[in-house]
Amino acid sequence: MKSFGSNKMDRILLIIVTLLILIGLAVLYSASTVTSYKNFDNTSYYFVHQLLYGALIGAGALYLCSRIDYHIWQKLIPLFVVVSLVLLMLVKVPGIGFAANGATRWIHLGFITFQPAEIAKLAVILYTAGWLAKQQTKIKDFYYGLFPALVIIGLFAGLIIWQPDMGTMMSLVVTAMIMLFAGGMQLRYFFIVGGFVLAALALLIKLEPYRARRITTFLNPSFDPQGIGYQINQALIAIGSGGLWGYGYGLSRQKHNYLPEAIGDSIFAIMSEELGLIRVLVVIGLFIALALRGFQIAMRAPDLFGKLLAVGIVSTITVQVCINIAAISGLLPLTGIPLPFFSYGSTAMIIMLAEIGILLNISKQAR
Repeated sequence: MKSFGSNKMDRILLIIVTLLILIGLAVLYSASTVTSYKNFDNTSYYFVHQLLYGALIGAGALYLCSRIDYHIWQKLIPLFVVVSLVLLMLVKVPGIGFAANGATRWIHLGFITFQPAEIAKLAVILYTAGWLAKQQTKIKDFYYGLFPALVIIGLFAGLIIWQPDMGTMMSLVVTAMIMLFAGGMQLRYFFIVGGFVLAALALLIKLEPYRARRITTFLNPSFDPQGIGYQINQALIAIGSGGLWGYGYGLSRQKHNYLPEAIGDSIFAIMSEELGLIRVLVVIGLFIALALRGFQIAMRAPDLFGKLLAVGIVSTITVQVCINIAAISGLLPLTGIPLPFFSYGSTAMIIMLAEIGILLNISKQAR
């Protein structure tokens, strides 16, 4: 492993991320050809859109954020929080919010469409890191050190589940819990808050019958195979069909209108079908390397804010990867969460690369 210091950014992390983006774009191109041709009479629409408006703009965001001293973001936390909360509320305003597949998760302004929840995840990471760094002497006090942070995190989670977006809400809450634990939250409070979160999830599942049916499908994949269980059954067929080496790049059968969300939540299944287990393990290895490298940067950060900010950034990416792969493989109940750097979505790509830029700046100042 490369040593840190000397005001040089972590090039190994940059190489890992670059490889993930290149592989992700290649996988997206193959997974999107059928859907792209069906919707736009052009097999490369989604690939070109992700390249131009996701990867390239994201690369610019990565460069800028790697050059900006990460301490500046600490001063802008109140602005980030307020703007993010307003954007999350605007998705419900007629004429501004854009709905698809029964959820209102996007803001459409005519010339641009973006997903505020992705910005909100970064805002929560910044807020939690800033609060814990500022209140470090009080973090063991529940009412003065921990409760105010839980209120803000809960407010974000509530607005996201209002859309509704269960997957993003879960990712946000788990990331925040990891940061709170890393910031010194007592173990008993961790379990108390964790228990409250599980109780809230159980209530949300009970309030929406389709969520309960997803749990039933998780426990019994053969339940309603043409209805609520259709996506997971088709995903398992794709993953199982790939075997060790896959059908070959571009030769997926499930992307031909069999597997829903082939360019979104299900892209891991398409990748497994075409590339096979051995090559997919290489991709998973890159994600593990990214996590390890990121946590190394966190341990060597020059201050508590940098440490917690790095933990939050690495955790949000890692949590999304784990939830997506586990859900589409039948190891968790299916939930709508994209695979970082692979699934189609420009907002997610830009924000994630901006976060990597912040992480690279922390590595420049690491001990």
